[in-house]
Amino acid sequence: MPIPIVNSIASWFLKKRFHQIELFLKYPIDVQEELLQNLIQKAKHTEIGKQYDFSTIKSYQEYAYRVPVTTYEENQERIERARKGEHNIFWPTPIRWFAKSSGTTNAKSKFIPVSSDSLEHCHYAASKDLLCMYLNNNPDSQLFVGKGLRLGGSKELYQENGTVFGDLSAILIDNMPFWAEYSSTPKNEISLMADWETKMQAIVNETIKEKVTSLAGVPSWMLVLLNNVLETTGKEDLFEIWPNLEVYFHGGVSFEPYIEQYNKILPRGNFRYYEIYNASEGFFAIQDRNANKELLLMLDYGIFYEFIPMDTYGTAKETIIPLAEVEEGKNYAIIITTNAGLWRYKIGDTVRFTSIHPYRIKVTGRTKHHINAFGEELIIENAEAALRKASSLTNTEVVDYTAAPIFMEGKEKGAHEWIIEFKTPPKDFSVFSEEFDLALKEVNSDYEAKRFNNTTLKFPTIHCARERLFYDWLKGNGKLGGQHKVPRLSNSRNYIEELLTLNAQ
Repeated sequence: MPIPIVNSIASWFLKKRFHQIELFLKYPIDVQEELLQNLIQKAKHTEIGKQYDFSTIKSYQEYAYRVPVTTYEENQERIERARKGEHNIFWPTPIRWFAKSSGTTNAKSKFIPVSSDSLEHCHYAASKDLLCMYLNNNPDSQLFVGKGLRLGGSKELYQENGTVFGDLSAILIDNMPFWAEYSSTPKNEISLMADWETKMQAIVNETIKEKVTSLAGVPSWMLVLLNNVLETTGKEDLFEIWPNLEVYFHGGVSFEPYIEQYNKILPRGNFRYYEIYNASEGFFAIQDRNANKELLLMLDYGIFYEFIPMDTYGTAKETIIPLAEVEEGKNYAIIITTNAGLWRYKIGDTVRFTSIHPYRIKVTGRTKHHINAFGEELIIENAEAALRKASSLTNTEVVDYTAAPIFMEGKEKGAHEWIIEFKTPPKDFSVFSEEFDLALKEVNSDYEAKRFNNTTLKFPTIHCARERLFYDWLKGNGKLGGQHKVPRLSNSRNYIEELLTLNAQ
């Protein structure tokens, strides 16, 4: 299809969609409340709808009073029944697909329901919106001159009892409209290869022959792929291979630790980075402006949002609030109600609102991935800001890291223990450690208070990881590729003990 025709079609869709986006930008609370009522009414004859008498719920307050907040474990029995082919349990249309969660260790997998409604009106709608926003902001874009290089964690799909489960990206690829496959590389058969390392080389071999204009995937694994591309071709930067490359759409993990490494292999001042926030449970937010890291919360994808202020999370004073009551600058855990039948479901992510007119957010971490063994409330956002500052001051580059508490023992005070893998290690490790500790104090006042005169926390213990330590750890746990992530922070020492043992081998 000629480029002008493609751009004209995109422009038509853009104008049509922007009217709908303007509606939720102008009336966000009305849109969310109407969406909740639609979800409740659609599911009123399901098993869960009858349990909580959805047919008589007329307001958010009634909904919040009747329906409890739940976790995956509390939904597991119903999800397993749906996986065995039972219908009308938590959503009225049959649930055929289940996204198998990635996780970081060999812990039991989760199977997140994916309805046809969520596929069409959430995941695919968001992909189109992302392109529309990008093209609207960059009218000179030549995105359709070439193809988009997509990197998913897709393994093959598995069928049981008439239902299908697998990685979310595999489900999306399996149901992808023809136009999306036509404009993407690699071919589906390569994207769905099971062995990650074999697939990686196959992707390299195919894509270096294509005219690639965009990239899409998780930053950590995309970086591995792109370095393999450079190694295979012997080129210094990616523009020597793909001169029309103009944008990288990324999400899944924080981009902060990888920025400098990407800038080195994409050394063009006008190259663009666009962030997205999605998960197996849904697609939540999109960067809607050039060179701005804030994400616009998308309010009409069939997802109703509630929030738990993190200063009350997990305490007797825990409170749950709707979107109308959030405040700028505060950290919240997210609760979602979705068009895939998740009702008041804790997804485990935390966000901070950077704006409420419109509602824009930054993803700050995971409810389970933080360290609060001593009241220091250290979150991933703090850790990555401190690492970036320390790296800048000492001319180092960080590949991966994880941290855990060293618990108090007898009269011995506590501390944090870090294991960090560097691409460019510091010339003086003690200087890096000092700068990192100082940076943590700057970004987290609770940490600073606990570190004051070593009152509660001693100076952190920091280990330099051997090359490929985290890669080997993920490979040993069968977690290479896609959405699999290194757990950055933990109140448990399980991860760091495994890594320290592997590092010593």
